[in-house]
Amino acid sequence: MAETQTQTITFTLNGQKLTVPKGTLVIEAAKRAGIEIPSFCYYPGLALQAACRMCLVEVEKQRKMQTACTLVAEDGMVVHADTDAVHKARKDMLEFVLTNHPLDCPVCDKGGECELQDMTFTYGIDYSRFTEEKLHYPEEKWSPPVYYDAPRCILCYRCVRVCDEGMDVKALGVAQRGVTSVIIPNNGPELACEECGMCIDICPVGALTSGTYRYQTRPWEMKYVATACTHCSNGCKTTLSVRNNEIMRANNRDHGGINGEFLCPKGRFGHDFTYNAERVRQPLLRRNGAFQPASWEDAVEEIARRLKQAHDAHGAAAMGVIGSNHTTNEENYLLNRFARATLGTNNIDHHRTADYAGLVAALGAKAGDAMATMADVYDANAILLIGNDATQQNPLVAWQIRTTVRHHNARLYIIDGHPLKLHRQAKQFVQVPEGTEAKATTWLATGNGGLDGKISSQLTQLKDALAKEQNVVILFGAGVNGAAVRDLVKFGKTLQGQTRYMALGDYANSRGAADMGILPDRLPGYSPLSDAAERARFGKLWGKEIPSTTGMNARQMMQAALDGKLKALYVIGANPVKTFGTKAPEKLSGLDLLVVQDMFMTETAQRADIILPAASGYEKDGTVTNTAGEIQMIWRAVDAQGPRSDFDLLRILIHQLAQLGLGTATKHRTPEAVFDEIRQNVRGYDVPAAGLLTGGTEKTAAAPSSADGASETPPGTIFSSQDFLFSSGTLGRYCSKLNSCKESKDRPWSSSPSIQSWWYR
Repeated sequence: MAETQTQTITFTLNGQKLTVPKGTLVIEAAKRAGIEIPSFCYYPGLALQAACRMCLVEVEKQRKMQTACTLVAEDGMVVHADTDAVHKARKDMLEFVLTNHPLDCPVCDKGGECELQDMTFTYGIDYSRFTEEKLHYPEEKWSPPVYYDAPRCILCYRCVRVCDEGMDVKALGVAQRGVTSVIIPNNGPELACEECGMCIDICPVGALTSGTYRYQTRPWEMKYVATACTHCSNGCKTTLSVRNNEIMRANNRDHGGINGEFLCPKGRFGHDFTYNAERVRQPLLRRNGAFQPASWEDAVEEIARRLKQAHDAHGAAAMGVIGSNHTTNEENYLLNRFARATLGTNNIDHHRTADYAGLVAALGAKAGDAMATMADVYDANAILLIGNDATQQNPLVAWQIRTTVRHHNARLYIIDGHPLKLHRQAKQFVQVPEGTEAKATTWLATGNGGLDGKISSQLTQLKDALAKEQNVVILFGAGVNGAAVRDLVKFGKTLQGQTRYMALGDYANSRGAADMGILPDRLPGYSPLSDAAERARFGKLWGKEIPSTTGMNARQMMQAALDGKLKALYVIGANPVKTFGTKAPEKLSGLDLLVVQDMFMTETAQRADIILPAASGYEKDGTVTNTAGEIQMIWRAVDAQGPRSDFDLLRILIHQLAQLGLGTATKHRTPEAVFDEIRQNVRGYDVPAAGLLTGGTEKTAAAPSSADGASETPPGTIFSSQDFLFSSGTLGRYCSKLNSCKESKDRPWSSSPSIQSWWYR
C-alpha cells in the first residue's frame, strides 16, 4: 500500500492548538478543525494555483499575508485567519473579482449555489470603486452539454486543472493576458474531450453551465436524490436533481460516494432515457400478429396461464429465464427463486461480462480479502491492467489509476490488444495481438502461451518488474476467463505482499447478477448446484426442491428457442436477440411463449408475445453491487408513469402461478424484506445495513462453498459488449444528450483519424 504520513506537527490557528500530519496545508488543517478559510481556486487533489488570493491569512513573524492554500503548516507556527486585516483583504479581493462580473444572479444557473455569491454576502460587498464599462463576451456553446459565459469567469483555473490533471485530456487552456484572459478549448472553437462535465461541477461560479439544465429551474425548486448511476459497473454515486417528477440534471454534489468528485458523461448526462418518448408505458399483448394494449390484470393472468400450459405440456426443462445486469440484487434474487422454485428449471442466465464466478473459485476461501475495492486501486503501489480499456469501459477505475499515479507515484503495467489512453501513465505497455490477452495471462503464470518471441520478451520484462513490486492490484476484463483466471491468480500469488484482484464487468449490476446466482450452474453466493446441502437450504427457503442438473446458458437457450427444445422464455431487462447475435427470424419459431419485461421495444421485445413495461434504476429502490463487490443502495428519484418495478412484477407473477399450482407464493412484499433474506442466506452479503442506509457502501466477501470445484467456462459465455463512454447497452441508445455529442458517433478503437487525433494523442 502507499506509504502514509505518521509524523505530526502542532501549530496554532485562531488561538486553537492543532496537531496535524507533517506536510498538511493550513487550508486543509482549518477545514478539519471547522474553521472556514474561503478559496475559489483551491481544490483538494489538484495542483496548487494561488490565483484568487481569497485565502490570505496572517502568520506571526511574516511581513506579508500568506495564501493558506499553499502554506504548509510548520511546528510552532501561529496563524490568524479571522482578523480585521484579513477580512479587509478578502473584501478587497472580492471587489476586484467583481470588476467585470455581471450582476445577473437572478438568471444565472449557479444562483443559490454559487461560491462567489456566498462570499459576497459573507463579506458585504455592496459597492465598487471601478466605474469603467465591464468587458463583454458572447456566450459560447462548446458542445451540446457544455456552455461557457466568459464574463462570469473568475479565472480560478479549476476547470483547466481538472481536465489536465484529473482527466488527462487537456481540452482547456487560457487565452490572452491580464484582464482580457479567457478560458478556451485547446482544439478550436469546440470541445474535443470526453464530455465528462467535470469542468461544470468544479466551477465555483456560473461560467460553465450544463446543456441539460441551463435556464430550466432554480436549485431551491428541486429535490435531490443521491443514488448509484445506472450505467456502467463502477458504482459511482450521482445526485439527481428532480422537479415535477422529472430529472433535470445529475451531478456529483454528494462526495460521499466511492467516486468522490468524479463522474463520467453517462453519470452526469445520461439520465434522459427515463422520459424518452419511445418508452413502453403499458402492457402489450400480441393479437393477430400485432401488439395491442392490455390491462395489467389481463397481461399477468395470460402470462401465468400460458407459462403453466407450457410447463404442463413440455416440463421444466423446456422453460428458460434470461436476467439482467441492470436489475437490483433483490430483483435478481427473486428472479432466481422464480426460475428454480416456481418454474423448476436451472435454465437461467444473463449476459456475463466478467468471470466473477471463476475468480471466486480460483481465490478460494480468502476470496473476500483478495478482491480489490475502488479505494484499493487508489492506494495501490502497482497496478496490472489486462484486456480492458478502463477509460472507456470502467471510467472510475481509470480515474483511480490516474490519480494514484499522480498522487502516490504508483506504477502502472498494461497488457492489451490495442493502444489505450492510459498507456501514457504506464511504466510498461505490452501490446499483444487482439484477443490474446488470456494467452498472455497464461504466459505470466507458466511461461507458455503460444506468443511470438518479441511479445514474450516484453512480457518477461513486465514480469521481472512486477516481481519487484509489493501489494499489486490486478485488473482484468472479459477476455480473461476460465482457466486464464486461475493462471492469473497463480501468478499473483508469486508477487510480494498482498495481491488483490478485480474483474471488470460492463453494467451497473453485472457483479450483483452473478452474486445472486443468475447462472445455470450456481446458486446465490456462487454455491455450485452439485452442493446438495446448499440446494436443500435454498429449496427449503423457497418452498420447493431445486433440481441438480446444470441448466442451459443464455446462448444455448437462444439456440434452443430456434430448435424447438425451449418452449417458454422469460426475459427481464435484457436483449438476447442482439446481445448473443442470434440470427432470429421474425419470431423465435421454436417458442410457444416469449415474455419480455423491459423499458423499450428492443429487438427481443419486437419478437415477444407479451411485453411488460418495467421501471428504470432511477425509478425504484433496492441495492446494487459494483464490479469490485461493493454494495450500495439505490433510491427512487422519480415515479414511473405506467411501468412497474421488476420486483413487483415478479412478486405478482409468482403469486399468480402459485394459485395455478406452480410453486409457492413469496411472503416478501418489499425489496427491504428480500434484502434481509439475502443478508441472512447469501454468503458474503451479511453486511451492516446502517452504512447503506446513510448512503455509504459495504464490501461483500464472496467465497466458494466447501463443495466448490473449478468448472470450465463454456466458450463465448463471457464477453464484453465493448461499450464506451457514450454507450451502455440498450440504455445508451435512448440518452439523447449523450448521442448529441460528436464524440459519441465513433468508438475510440475506430481507425477514424478525427477520433484517434484526440482520444490517444
